[in-house]
Amino acid sequence: MTKTFGLFLLTAIAELLGCYLPMLWLNNKGSAWLLLPAAISLTAFVWLLSLHPAASGRVYAAYGAVYIAMAIFWLWSVDGIAPRWTDLLGAGLALSGAAVIALGARA
Repeated sequence: MTKTFGLFLLTAIAELLGCYLPMLWLNNKGSAWLLLPAAISLTAFVWLLSLHPAASGRVYAAYGAVYIAMAIFWLWSVDGIAPRWTDLLGAGLALSGAAVIALGARA
């Protein structure tokens, strides 16, 4: 379970970075050279997603919750915007739902 969660974290970071860098370029906050590491990051995202134990909707649903939590962390750590209590509550609810999905799959 810990290995899968760690893989989810790496996958989320690769996806966020792969989407964030082109956004910087599109908003004229960086050069077109940002598209190269973005493409590499999105390629890593796809590869990491393929490493999950079972490529099914259940795994992707659980990953989605980790992505939500990482996006809120990204908001705070990269964008410098403090999350609202509703952001934290939403991320917590999503992670709780992922835990239900993951534990239910093991039964």
